[in-house]
Amino acid sequence: MLLILRGREPFAGSWALPGGFMEMDEPFIETARRELREETGLTAPPLQFLTLRDAPGRDPRGRVITVVFWGMVSEDASSLQAADDAAQAKWFDVNQLPPLAFDHEAVVTLARAALGERRARMDEA
Repeated sequence: MLLILRGREPFAGSWALPGGFMEMDEPFIETARRELREETGLTAPPLQFLTLRDAPGRDPRGRVITVVFWGMVSEDASSLQAADDAAQAKWFDVNQLPPLAFDHEAVVTLARAALGERRARMDEA
């Protein structure tokens, strides 16, 4: 799983999923692609909607509603370049993640379930 080390508050020095705020004229999916590119240097693979996170208090900066996308990359997608508000970008084994900022552990739980469902569908095919 690709994580970034946050370079700014809140949660500076903590690992998190890549992401950020939308531009006013930008669709959700384009925000996801842009933030991935800005924080990790990666061009987004095909992305799929995973979930919407809207619980009050999930971000100490104020009310934040998050649309989460996920995608799979090939093993050769290894050249990461942290930038923007990411101090570092790094691949982690999905079963050996560090503590995560915000509510990202709950998002990872959903991503693991989605990955399991995808693998099951592939096994059936």
